Amino acid sequence: MLEQVDLSQKLDKADYKTRMELLGNQLGELHRKLHEQKIPAIIVFEGWDAAGRGTLINELILRLDPRGFKVFANNTCHADTTAHPFLWQFWNTIPAAGKVMIYDKSWYERVLSERIDGLSVPEKLAATYDEIVSFERQLSDSGCILIKFFLHITRKEQKKRMEKLEQDPATRWRVGEVEWRRHRKYDEYVEIIEETLSRTDRDCSPWIPVAAMDRRFAAVKICETIAQSFEQQLARLEQQPILKPSTELTENRQENSASILDRVTMLKEWKPDDYEKAMDRFGKKLHEMHYEAYKKKIPVLILFEGWDAAGKGGAIKRLVQHLDPRGYEVVPVAAPNDTEKSHHYLWRFWQAVPAAGRISIFDRTWYGRVLVERVEGFCKETEWRRAYREINEFEQQLTNYGAVVVKFWLHIDKDEQLRRFREREDTPEKRWKITDEDWRNREKWDAYKVAVDEMLFRTSTRKAPWTVVAANSKEYARWLVLKTVTEAIDSAL
Repeated sequence: MLEQVDLSQKLDKADYKTRMELLGNQLGELHRKLHEQKIPAIIVFEGWDAAGRGTLINELILRLDPRGFKVFANNTCHADTTAHPFLWQFWNTIPAAGKVMIYDKSWYERVLSERIDGLSVPEKLAATYDEIVSFERQLSDSGCILIKFFLHITRKEQKKRMEKLEQDPATRWRVGEVEWRRHRKYDEYVEIIEETLSRTDRDCSPWIPVAAMDRRFAAVKICETIAQSFEQQLARLEQQPILKPSTELTENRQENSASILDRVTMLKEWKPDDYEKAMDRFGKKLHEMHYEAYKKKIPVLILFEGWDAAGKGGAIKRLVQHLDPRGYEVVPVAAPNDTEKSHHYLWRFWQAVPAAGRISIFDRTWYGRVLVERVEGFCKETEWRRAYREINEFEQQLTNYGAVVVKFWLHIDKDEQLRRFREREDTPEKRWKITDEDWRNREKWDAYKVAVDEMLFRTSTRKAPWTVVAANSKEYARWLVLKTVTEAIDSAL
């Protein structure tokens, strides 16, 4: 890809000035339209050291509304980046709807720098590229514009620029041993860059190599490319038919396959004589496992989904009483607020991913995308169907990092739910737990059952399987949750 770049291209001062004046007006207008249409955009600047990223980013942002963009300067030395999965910090910085995020080096920096320094693990490299590709596809599928530039200069030009930077006291800090070591490995670096570009070049997120030998030519090339991308996305939006959210709930699993929920054996009562002893035994073991997971920096995510009144709160309460309160967090998930709605739906959950050695317990989760959002018509059919793959990729990235992911669906039958609803209404201290929304959801039981069955079928994987808990018996449910979590952490250790 870099071999095809004509590095001799230049632009004279007069032509540059004329074209940039036109581009400035065009980009300003397009930027305002992106804001009005709530279209986010990500612009990635990668390239050789001393290729002029900072200068060219400045050329771009002078043509944009300063209230509508941010520049993220990637620094791989942040201590907390290694305490989370690879893409965690980038998910946390993606732009809201209508905003532009400009990355001065991005998720590619870690791949490139670790490979040139011989720090990458070959068997993990393919997984890293897969994570990058899925990350970019998920952003593009959600409507985000993604533009990736690689600034290319020759080895001779790089040396010339680095020597010039060293001579100026104001810029000397920008060139150190790391930069010179990379320069000495220029030819080796070319091969790594070419492989990275080819493995991550997709129709939804293509690479644009830019000849950066001449600053004026590179600035015009970058601004023209961005203007064209903005125009194309706006045109696509205008041509799209207005699609109403789908409430279609046709089962999309294997033909004639039995319902997963129908196969669950429900227990009316379950409380063996040694129940409390069993709970204490698993509780003590979980307490020990929590400390070991902390020492070995293993993050744990425990997910609770289930029918209204299925006992999620009670199961969580019995679980956390055996944990050190300094090492876990319960994350209650409600309907997204305006800020969360302005981002990709996974954005708020990436923010809650626990650091290494910590535990996050989710009271409802990202599976709302394929449950309540699907059933209530809060998202389009194409969006919730796409979410199965996106969720599986998300959880695979967590387990690739070494996280333990434990997922529970607490299942009760319709009669038991009705009994619990009425008990809550008749008990003053529990009345706050029952709302009109709970009764409305109950009316859609069959629709939710179809959605739950498909969710369990499509998202139960080897490293992140679902455990369906027969929760008519609260004691059995709490025992099985405690036992499953303890055994999952023990297995990881």
